[in-house]
Parts: sequence; structure tokens; C-alpha cells
Amino acid sequence: MASISIQKAGPIESEGQDDPRGRILSAAGQEFAEKGFEAATIRDICTLATVNVAAVNYYFGDKHRLYIESVRHAHEERSQQVPLPEWVDGTQPVKKLRDFVGNMLQRMLGFDHPPWQVRLMLREILHPTDACRELVEDYIRPHFTVLCSILDELTDGEMSPAEVRRIGLSVVGQCFLYRAAGDVVGMLIPLNEKKNLHNPLDLADYIT
Repeated sequence: MASISIQKAGPIESEGQDDPRGRILSAAGQEFAEKGFEAATIRDICTLATVNVAAVNYYFGDKHRLYIESVRHAHEERSQQVPLPEWVDGTQPVKKLRDFVGNMLQRMLGFDHPPWQVRLMLREILHPTDACRELVEDYIRPHFTVLCSILDELTDGEMSPAEVRRIGLSVVGQCFLYRAAGDVVGMLIPLNEKKNLHNPLDLADYIT
């Protein structure tokens, strides 16, 4: 069972009163992250977004398209919140790898209280829908390509693309464990160890 903490949502205000479409997306993302596609209702989403129910049909057509757009909105917002690191020419690949892994951990974990964007994307990865393919192509694949290029540089191009991808998936898997099995990890280790060592920098040092 994934570790998904739930926080009670209040009316959406951050998107601005003049942006009903943005408010709907944020409200829908929170509702879908908490309840899943089937249990979340258009009425609850519109109440949270402070818009008329007809607004969903006007902006998105139906609930299915709203869900897909909510997942897209989630990864766009998360990318803005925690953008990929940028490196100057000559940066050593070992530093690039550590920076990349630390960045990925920060994006995935959302320590203490993971934002709805993290929870929605985790739900989509664990229980894929039609939105997952767009999530992979628009968000996950570009990041994975960066990781593989770092690994290829680190190994001086001596490994085949398939070997590099396997290593990349192993790195991603280690990071993903701390999010998807966060509750289990918390049961396996002492509380003070989790508090002191389970942060992006220390975990990145260990994984790399």
C-alpha cells in the first residue's frame, strides 16, 4: 500500500478568482489525489473550485478529460516547484548524478506532507489509466533520458543502451521505494533514523 497522506482541502483561491479553469484543475487534482477517479465527483470538485457544475463541461468536456488534464497539470506544477538541476560545462558526471537523484527524491517524496501533485502522480503510477501514457511521455521519459545520459557519461560510454537503462531503472526504483512504500520503511527503521537520515541529500549520497 502506498504511503499517501491526506489533507482536507479548502476552497481553491491560489489560482485566482479570474481563472476558473485553473481553479477547477487544482480542485480536481486534490480530489482525484485523495479519492481516485471513480470516487471523486464533479459536484465536489466544483464546490472546492467555487464554480458552477456546468463549467467542467465547458472547459473539459467530461470527467475523463478533466482527470487527464489534472494529471498533466500536476506534473507541470511539480516541475515548476522542483525543476531539474542545470549544470555548467565541465561539471563532473558524479556530481550530476548526485544532484539529479537528490532532485528526484525531493520531487517524489514531498517530505512531511506531500503535496497533492505528488499524491496524484503516485496514484496514477500505481493504478495506471489513460493519463499514464501522457505522464510518461511528457514528464517521466524526459527525466529518465537525462538520467541515462548522465550514467552513459559516468561509464564513459562503455555500456550498451540497454545496460544503461537497467541501471537507470534501478536508481529510480531505489528512490521510488521511499515514496511508494514509505509507511513500510517507517516500520522497518527507528524513528530517529528516519528523521535524521531520510532527507534528499543523505539519501542521494547513499544511492549514488
